[in-house]
Amino acid sequence: MKHSYRYNILFMMVLMVIINYIDRGAISYASEQIIAEFGFNAIAWGAVLGYFGYGYLFGALFGGALADKKGPKFVWIIIGLGWSIFVMATAFAGEIGIALFGGSALFGFAFIRILFGFFEGPTFSTINKTVANWATPRERGFAVSLGLLGTPLGAMLTAPVAVFLLSVTSWKVMFLILAALGLIWVIIWTKMFTNLPEEHPKVSKEELEKIRSQSDLLPDEQLVKAEEKSDIRWFHFFKNPTLVFNAIGYFAFQYINFLLLTWTPKYLQDEFGFQLSSLWYLGMIPWIGACFTVLLGGKLSDYLRMKTGSLRIARSGLAVVSLLLTAGCFMLIPSANSIAGVMVLMTIGNAFNSLPNSVYWSVIIDTEPSKAGTFGGITHFITNTATIIAPTLTGFLVISYGYSSMFTAAAVASVIGMVAMLFVKPGKRKPKNIAVV
Repeated sequence: MKHSYRYNILFMMVLMVIINYIDRGAISYASEQIIAEFGFNAIAWGAVLGYFGYGYLFGALFGGALADKKGPKFVWIIIGLGWSIFVMATAFAGEIGIALFGGSALFGFAFIRILFGFFEGPTFSTINKTVANWATPRERGFAVSLGLLGTPLGAMLTAPVAVFLLSVTSWKVMFLILAALGLIWVIIWTKMFTNLPEEHPKVSKEELEKIRSQSDLLPDEQLVKAEEKSDIRWFHFFKNPTLVFNAIGYFAFQYINFLLLTWTPKYLQDEFGFQLSSLWYLGMIPWIGACFTVLLGGKLSDYLRMKTGSLRIARSGLAVVSLLLTAGCFMLIPSANSIAGVMVLMTIGNAFNSLPNSVYWSVIIDTEPSKAGTFGGITHFITNTATIIAPTLTGFLVISYGYSSMFTAAAVASVIGMVAMLFVKPGKRKPKNIAVV
């Protein structure tokens, strides 16, 4: 459509996040084959799943700053090529470890998964920079949620895609096929994306006016907009309680998200005896509700923003209620007596967890749009300590206390996030604390 080219950009970002999540989650469905081949125990396997997070942390940090400095298109091309290469290399991770790291397959997986995580790390901070450049103020929450739709959708599709590929070929060939999909996306993206809508010939004058309109800005947003050209230093992030507490709130989301993505297949196999052939549909179930609530949350946040005139209600208020309901669902899972009860609670809890997903990124744009990439990267760095903590801690908890403990830990993470979001005041800034150069 002539006046909505920005939605083509958002659609491609959704597709990219789906590919990302299938790439990072597929290894969980190959767990039995990889464990059998290399002899990992539960703690070692938890470490394999957690290595991804070490690279992801630093990729998020540097990628966001690079998106602000060089523009998001440059970052998209670099990271798209990088993650595809290391998805491909995952097929040979064990052999690389045996050949290069003293005969240790575990070290090989550590090396490849860390580098793979590094190149996937900038994804969401670069999405945030892209949304800040391309979305209109009134649709910002929904635009962010569209970009984030790929999170539950990709996690949901990981199960059928991975199980199908594993049923027709080996786990190594599966990773080669997934790498090819990433490379195809990069080629298409480079031909259709520009850093700014002003640079794209398919963006009409009418659409550009909508994107750059300031008529719908709330008072808090007008203050931010007036100061947007200030050259804010990176460490201002840590002087702003809203940004710090928002990152802690987002940690709670990511803890549950990555816990379910990495440990659900093995949990279902160990606790209920399901075979790989059953996981293609069981692995999808926890993500079904989240696919709807991630979009609903963006729409609901934008609605509350216009209805109440309060960013705090629209952003942090929505997150507080959602995280409280999330904690309640996961706290109840250990007392469920059947697989049906477990799956229902897991699905509802994950749906509530995803409802405010767009909020965490919208808060950054609301508060400091000129640093959406840099501050998005710092937020993601803090948040994605969960990609290490969740799978690694779960390995220890499962061995020490059984699988019920991993759900209790998820509930605790949600409560921590809920408390943090009580202190989030989007758009509020204190000029006297702003360091400029």
